[in-house]
Amino acid sequence: MLSFTAASAQGITVRDDAQHAVVLPHPAHRIVSLAPHATELLFAAGAGAYVVGVSDYSDYPPAAKQIPSMGSSSALDIERIVALKPDLVVAWSSGNSASQIARLRAIGIPVFESEPHQLETIATSLLRLSQLAGTEASGAAAADAFKARLAQLDATYRQKPPVRVFYQIWKKPLMTLNGSHMVSSVIALCGGQNVFGKLPQLAPTVSTEAVLQANPEVIFAADGGSSPSAGWRRFPGMAAVAADNLFTLTPNWMSRPGPRILDGAAELCQKLELARSRRR
Repeated sequence: MLSFTAASAQGITVRDDAQHAVVLPHPAHRIVSLAPHATELLFAAGAGAYVVGVSDYSDYPPAAKQIPSMGSSSALDIERIVALKPDLVVAWSSGNSASQIARLRAIGIPVFESEPHQLETIATSLLRLSQLAGTEASGAAAADAFKARLAQLDATYRQKPPVRVFYQIWKKPLMTLNGSHMVSSVIALCGGQNVFGKLPQLAPTVSTEAVLQANPEVIFAADGGSSPSAGWRRFPGMAAVAADNLFTLTPNWMSRPGPRILDGAAELCQKLELARSRRR
């Protein structure tokens, strides 16, 4: 991947996930995070001590829960953010209001937009955020650890026999994720196939009939930890039901594109391996 950072006597320049150049005269030591995954990335990059504001649900690591919240990701208190006098805001491109991000930039606050779509981008995010915060050694160590664990999972599972997967993110309406979402990268990493990966929408609504027609071998529920069992057991002819491959996943591991997504990947890979062992 191309380099995203540059440092010189004139300051630090980093390119964010939206391809904006983020320019700082010196490392940022007053940082506001506008998404839980961004908070996790900052702490992992060694910049946790510099985070002075977060968004709602920034609950990991535990120290993040002690930092004042600036509101929900989609409804931020701009005045409170400005009052903190941040020298950097880490925003969430698809989760924060575009108008509010634009307003922060108009005020003159540097904004780094975080929107990892690939697992490798999490590693580069750690490097880039540590460059902005002046914690390069911590960021490099975290990025190396992430890449090593990713490589280990890839070597262990990617070449396993494929398993057809339905990944349920919401029950009513019934929703899933397509192949462009990072979750599909995790499913592929584990040797799975997202049965709705080719749909054009990132988070499409699907019908029960469409799921039955796709006949997945595994169903994962990731909508706040609710079990998929009750809703799908009335279809005993579906492969996932017949093999009892109806699984829940630990909340937040897979939904946040931060370092802990590999914990979610390990969990998902293990459950797919269990499903393989149940094949008749």
